[in-house]
Amino acid sequence: MKTTIQRDNEQLFEIPDSKYTVLEALRYIKINMDRTLSFNQGCRSGVCGSCACTVDGKEVLACKTFLQDNQRIEPLKNVEVIKDLVVSKDKIEQNIQKYKTTIIENSQKTATNKDAKKIDIQSNCILCQSCYSSCPVFAVNKEFAGPYILSRVFRYANDIKESNQKEHIDLIQTNGVWDCTLCGNCTLVCPEHLDPKNDIQALRNMSATYGYMDPNFASMSFGGGMDFGFNPNF
Repeated sequence: MKTTIQRDNEQLFEIPDSKYTVLEALRYIKINMDRTLSFNQGCRSGVCGSCACTVDGKEVLACKTFLQDNQRIEPLKNVEVIKDLVVSKDKIEQNIQKYKTTIIENSQKTATNKDAKKIDIQSNCILCQSCYSSCPVFAVNKEFAGPYILSRVFRYANDIKESNQKEHIDLIQTNGVWDCTLCGNCTLVCPEHLDPKNDIQALRNMSATYGYMDPNFASMSFGGGMDFGFNPNF
């Protein structure tokens, strides 16, 4: 079985035919063929997200994906590569602080099971960064908050324990909720079956309740000499 790994240069490896996961194949290569190969691994059961990479251009968890002959393994796209398949998570950590994706003002309300279910799905994110790798907006604008951050903002803006929903919404108006193209790539590649696209659409609805609108739409002219730009005094 042959596989190509993108490192500083492409490198072709040939390993015994077997039913390997991508992670098992990487471990076989490191133990038996090249001890300098670098990649992340953790739980080996699809829980920690540390082994995310791309196989033939698609974002996957290496521990949950079976390798086929002549496939190409590469690091995630759109993020800093530290070495081989190891990528940095610094940008996510910075954006967690920048967009205040925690409780800003505690309402002191008691959450019920029903309240918990409203934010349960977003809480399942494993920080694999697959959504960033697949995102065409983040590919060209590294200041874009990105799918994970926007889903996390939705999780806290929708939390009964948060009494300052507006500040969460205020912070995502620039390089945020309106910059997303709603292509759905993030939803397609998420190993936890989260739906960032739907969360972003919900955040746009929340934004509208606070008087925000798509700035691109606000500046559009619809012909006939009429300009339907946003008039705050209307």
